[in-house]
Amino acid sequence: MRVHNFGAGPCTLPFEVLAEAEKELLDYRGAGMSLVEMSHRSVEYDAVHRDTLDLLRRVAGVPAAFDILFVQGGATLQFAMVPMNLLAGGGSAGFVLSGSWAKKALDDAALVGDAYAAWDGAGSAYTTFPASGEVVVRENTRYLHVTTNETIGGIRMVDFPDVGVPLVADMSSEYLARPIEWDRYDLVYGGVQKNLAPSGLAVVFVRSTALDDSTERLPAYLRYRWHADSASLGNTPAMFPIYIMGKVLEVIEDRGGIEALERESADKAAAVYEVIDTSGGFYLSPVAPAVRSHMNVVFRLPSQDLETAFLAEARRRRMVGLKGHRSVGGIRASLYAACRMESVEALTSFMREFAASAG
Repeated sequence: MRVHNFGAGPCTLPFEVLAEAEKELLDYRGAGMSLVEMSHRSVEYDAVHRDTLDLLRRVAGVPAAFDILFVQGGATLQFAMVPMNLLAGGGSAGFVLSGSWAKKALDDAALVGDAYAAWDGAGSAYTTFPASGEVVVRENTRYLHVTTNETIGGIRMVDFPDVGVPLVADMSSEYLARPIEWDRYDLVYGGVQKNLAPSGLAVVFVRSTALDDSTERLPAYLRYRWHADSASLGNTPAMFPIYIMGKVLEVIEDRGGIEALERESADKAAAVYEVIDTSGGFYLSPVAPAVRSHMNVVFRLPSQDLETAFLAEARRRRMVGLKGHRSVGGIRASLYAACRMESVEALTSFMREFAASAG
């Protein structure tokens, strides 16, 4: 019996995808071996690679003006690769400092280029995003970096800044869980291990013209142009995550695409927030309702002892991954794409029962 997995990443995956992969693991479609044992130059893998690229473009509605890149290393490597490539022609990068992951991105960018905080949420303990007009960019800013969903803080960007420069977005923890307004961006990136695939891979969408100032002085793997020109086949790619991602994208498309996933994500989150808000203060969310994440619901109980008991009883009932990030504690329920409503209903029923018995 499978558990209810609310882990913040790697993500839970659709059961039908795992079942299909299990069947193909020993013998991929009559090849006599698994896909992950094959050459990445094989006919079989080439078809998987190209099909997954096509699915991403179709499901995400990616315009022809953007290249799609598969880059190993996850989103953390992109904290450095983005400024290495986009600031190669000069200029600065502004950052909306919205939480832990935005800070990590700024810290790494500052090591390779001129990067600064265009807004800092420290005053609210990183429990909100900026209102319109609060983001201030300097002259000669090449792009503004935003983290659209802070996995640790449980906050979600609702209003995107319009400051006269292109946006760059880390969308790791809500990748393809809402439509992307492509005209706002020069680059969108994210690790796939939240909504789309096993860990070890980042998907980067980059506007082709944004690479006009790219430099040849970077090592090959760090150059977006190298990945774009080779269709991410310049070296052995992360074959297994790409293979699984193709299957997950088929499931997302079959279930109605991004729009349906966005609605489902909102419904799942709303069900958990309703329990929090009607608990009479037993459960407390530190996040203002307007910017609450649809992916990562964070909350506290009245005491550490009660949180420990909550987590222990949840595990006994086969609900895992609910412990908050080590930097903030508390409880965190991550409701990624493959987390079904049945799991959410099991969690909310347990939350009500636990509050009644503890209160």
